[in-house]
Amino acid sequence: MHSATEAGARTAEGSTAELTIGGMTCASCAARVEKKLNRMDGVTATVNYATEKAKVAFGPETGLAELIATVEKTGYTARPVRPPEPPRPESLPAAPHPAGTRAEAGDETGSDSPAESDGSDEQAPDPLRQRLTVSAVLAAPVVLLAMVPALQFDNWQWLSLTLAAPVVVWGGLPFHRAAWANLRHGAATMDTLVSIGTLAAFGWSLWALFFGDAGMPGMRHGFDLTVSHAGDTSTLYLEVAAGVVTFILLGRYLEARSKRKAGSALRALMHLGAKDVSVLRDGTEVRVPVARLAVGDRFVVRPGEKIATDGTVVEGASAVDASMLTGESVPVEAGVGDPVTGATVNTSGRLVVEATRVGADTRLARMAELVEEAQNGKAEVQRLADRISAVFVPVVLVIALVTLVAWLLVTDDVTAAFTAAVAVLIIACPCALGLATPTALMVGTGRGAQLGILIKGPEVLETTRRVDTIVLDKTGTVTTGRMTLLDVHTTDHTTETDVLRLAGALEHSSEHPIAQAVAAGATERTGAPLPTPEDFTNVPGLGVRGTVDGHRVLVGRPRLLADAGIGLPDVLSGAVADAAAGGGTAVVVAWDGRARGVLTVADTIKDSSAEAVAELRALGLHPVLLTGDNRAAADAVARAVGIDEVHAEVLPEEKVHVIERLRAEGRSVAMVGDGVNDAAALATADLGLALGTGTDAAIEASDLTLVRGDLKVAADAIRLSRRTLATIRGNLFWAFGYNSAALPLAAFGLLNPMIAGAAMAFSSVFVVTNSLRLRAFT
Repeated sequence: MHSATEAGARTAEGSTAELTIGGMTCASCAARVEKKLNRMDGVTATVNYATEKAKVAFGPETGLAELIATVEKTGYTARPVRPPEPPRPESLPAAPHPAGTRAEAGDETGSDSPAESDGSDEQAPDPLRQRLTVSAVLAAPVVLLAMVPALQFDNWQWLSLTLAAPVVVWGGLPFHRAAWANLRHGAATMDTLVSIGTLAAFGWSLWALFFGDAGMPGMRHGFDLTVSHAGDTSTLYLEVAAGVVTFILLGRYLEARSKRKAGSALRALMHLGAKDVSVLRDGTEVRVPVARLAVGDRFVVRPGEKIATDGTVVEGASAVDASMLTGESVPVEAGVGDPVTGATVNTSGRLVVEATRVGADTRLARMAELVEEAQNGKAEVQRLADRISAVFVPVVLVIALVTLVAWLLVTDDVTAAFTAAVAVLIIACPCALGLATPTALMVGTGRGAQLGILIKGPEVLETTRRVDTIVLDKTGTVTTGRMTLLDVHTTDHTTETDVLRLAGALEHSSEHPIAQAVAAGATERTGAPLPTPEDFTNVPGLGVRGTVDGHRVLVGRPRLLADAGIGLPDVLSGAVADAAAGGGTAVVVAWDGRARGVLTVADTIKDSSAEAVAELRALGLHPVLLTGDNRAAADAVARAVGIDEVHAEVLPEEKVHVIERLRAEGRSVAMVGDGVNDAAALATADLGLALGTGTDAAIEASDLTLVRGDLKVAADAIRLSRRTLATIRGNLFWAFGYNSAALPLAAFGLLNPMIAGAAMAFSSVFVVTNSLRLRAFT
């Protein structure tokens, strides 16, 4: 059944595949599967307990069927989330398949079939909820009768047996089944601990009832938070057996719901896109599924509709709400020639858009892929937790046996020895360790996606904590990257309108960014159409010349006028010097043999840049400006936004050397950029942050992508990354601390097994709930 897929996997360079793993119940299960897969030749695998996914890279000599068979031989189930992908020649990721957003599977014990999610965060797997409900109803009277002696009546113990038996046998069946499967494969997991503990408690109770004194009419039973020292055969543990099963089922039910909430951001992201679209075919609108769109197709977007895919507006104008992708609430104006992004909403006018990217190449697909990749990864701290979990269960079994023997030798009290050993088995579940990192990572990366922050992997979080210097590219990062007309200086007896009219007319015919800035500024300031020039000539590197309204006009660098024998009066020479000192570009205008004016053009600073630099400083980061622009322009921008250290006139290939120099000084360096010329520096820096408005090369080379293109989001990204890492560390501290403290308490007889079961179940819930606090990050 895997032959077609397998064939697709067998490429010369190897492939990657994603598998959904069923039957895992704790971190040690994930560690076992990962270990078995990595033992295969040419296979590199990462198994995530929280997402129940395995990311596998394998060579051409290995097939997908072999991977699945290896997982099944280990005692678990596996199925591909989507067909394996050969290495892509480009850097663009493949589009996520809807199956990738499947709910965390079924009964968390791994016994029942995975239930597909309906998308509701509140929907928990039905088999688990049913098992929990029945067990809770039956176990409640058993626990009450054992804990409250006043409720005990003659032969109450036989009613307790009747109620507890189905809980232990049917309610705990998933644990027993998983423990038996693991035993057949020579392994021990959390299910082994639970199964042995509950069956031992139930078996002891059966022996006491039928062969001891516990079955006698009128027998009464006390309850103690610690172990019993009665030393007789009338002690029952029915409430322990039924209570532990119920508490653990409850913990897994709450854990399943919490994990669903943790992954809700990614599922929401996957469902943002439009489902169908009105495509223009020979001038007629035809409604088709989005999947049938091709590059070059033109489609109609009416007010209130989602834009189906990335494209360019070819007709109409409107305001586009991109808040679901960027987190920015202010709509962006879009007109003919402007790019638009799929899944954003057209708020007002009718647009006709030509598709430029579809399927896997769209911005939404790239975002979802990045988020899912990050959620499937593992931070170094999690790898440590996995290694501990892998050996934890066998160690606990040994500790339980030692506890039993030690109590017997020291006290000769079989009941007390048995109680302490069972408490050790039940308290020691390593689930909290397995959930500590993945759940925080799921919530943190999901929240980041909602805010327009894409975190590429868990190792990025660890880097953000160490970063102390942040290098900012100037053009397109600190500034808008668009030249703008700022000032107009004229000689006496020359009006600003005349200078703008004649200069704008000539510059309108040029494609140069400075010329376009002059033309746009002239049109805006005069409020009138520009005249059409005659005899237009472009002078490479210097400017333009031509005839406008009968005047022979020159527009460009001062040297253009000097070559024509035209000198600059003092007032204009001063304006040229002021423009250079302020980081702007001076454009000199002359006609009829005389210099008439100077236009100052500059790349404008983004409104949020100064505030963003202040926020980065508040995070303990030292800002550095890095640019290929001239020193005067760089210094002017740095002064305006509050940056002290400037590296100017740096060639694209030299940006890497600047980063390397800073790192050689002992600094941990983050880099923010948006262009192709920033890609190498982004990859060289300890932490690379790319603006989503930038080039694909920059985005692919970065560790964090800031979808909105606002430098303030860089500070948000650092804060979110640090908060997520802090949550992970807090979770691990709790998980390690819980087991470190609880095991000795249980071994020394200070915990009743039922209390141990409740504490173990809720330790996992605590870890997941703590991670969910990241959803409130703003």
